[in-house]
Amino acid sequence: MKSTSDVTALLIDLRAGKRGVVDYLFPLVYDELRRIAHIHLSGERSDHTLSTTALVHEAYLRLVDQSRTGWQDRAHFCAVASRAMRRILIDYARRRTTQKRGGSQHRISLDDTELAVDEKAAVLVALDEALDRLSGFDERCANVVEMRFFGGLEEREIAEVKGVSVRTVRRDWVKARAWLQKELKAEN
Repeated sequence: MKSTSDVTALLIDLRAGKRGVVDYLFPLVYDELRRIAHIHLSGERSDHTLSTTALVHEAYLRLVDQSRTGWQDRAHFCAVASRAMRRILIDYARRRTTQKRGGSQHRISLDDTELAVDEKAAVLVALDEALDRLSGFDERCANVVEMRFFGGLEEREIAEVKGVSVRTVRRDWVKARAWLQKELKAEN
């Protein structure tokens, strides 16, 4: 994102209900949202119905249309953006799973974000449900997974957003991965 202080100031203005803020905010966050969307879609089929631009626009509309969100700063926006991208991908996966009517389950590595949609749909839904359970007792670990797996952020970016050290992010990632792998294995 261009300037942390610019984004933070605009988010505060958006929270205050000032008109026209979205016109200034969108160009500042567009490249970052596009980068995240591109990471998610890079491993998908070439005829995937979601384009990078469509995913960015849908996520952005969800973000700025949240009148109840008390935007605090850039870090808060990044965290909510990761969640919005996650919701969009999970909603798509659920629709995809419904269309396929079952199918075999596949193992997933939390480091492998480039699975084909057909393999990914049911697994993403299971991961989403396990991530919700993890969030119930360790929200920071769940946020690290959201930002890294669904948001495409790197450890240093997550550390900046969360206001913790890179080492803490690494520990949270290892802890969350182990817990989620155990949960997903138990479901199979």
